[in-house]
Amino acid sequence: MSKLNNKVAVVTGGNSGIGLAVAQEFASQGAKVIITGRNEERLEAAQTENIAGIQADVRNADALAQVFNHVKAEHGGLDILFVNAGIARMGPIEMMTEEVFDEVMNINFKGAYFTIQEALPIMREGGTIILNGSVNALVGFANASVYSASKAAVHSLARTLSPEFADRKIRVNTLNIGPVNTPLYGKLGLPQEAVEQFAGTVMEKLTVKRFGTPEEIAKAAVFLASDDSSFVVGAELATDGGMLINGL
Repeated sequence: MSKLNNKVAVVTGGNSGIGLAVAQEFASQGAKVIITGRNEERLEAAQTENIAGIQADVRNADALAQVFNHVKAEHGGLDILFVNAGIARMGPIEMMTEEVFDEVMNINFKGAYFTIQEALPIMREGGTIILNGSVNALVGFANASVYSASKAAVHSLARTLSPEFADRKIRVNTLNIGPVNTPLYGKLGLPQEAVEQFAGTVMEKLTVKRFGTPEEIAKAAVFLASDDSSFVVGAELATDGGMLINGL
């Protein structure tokens, strides 16, 4: 039985990686899905009968407003919002520039915050908001100060917005995501050798000794989007391969 029949979902950053896998899984469970992204070519390639694409940058308030105006006009309202768009830029604090800081914060946190603000007027009672979080928000990773801070801010939203939206029965939860094989690892701003070394170090910290797949994250997102998680509110669902429980 499809778990998201007759639901309308928006996935930001849905043209690749985790966002695309979540959009595809939502659609397979019966939802009508709208994805956003900056890459027009990838957006076009991702579209199917139940997945429509809208080019939009989450840093642009007008673009976000247009997305949700379109959703309202086409579907009447919104049931599920997966706040996924994000980037990672790594390096020691001495190397971080104000430009990099602003880019990461504007996409990962400010973009998430105002995506929710723009979506809220058209969200139906009983809707659900899922945030793409990270283990970086909870543990210390060298050279990840800006990215980790941006994700910590995102995690805070689930806790603070859940009581704020309680009267409308809108649930807000976070996927606490660990290392996953996605294009993000090729966009860290590090030399390939450093990326491979980082990946090897991380692998040793994973209880399952492998990176996750976007499809595995998508299954968890469906759980949070569906009535199966009706008693889950303001939570952080660990989808991290056991990274946070792996002791010495």
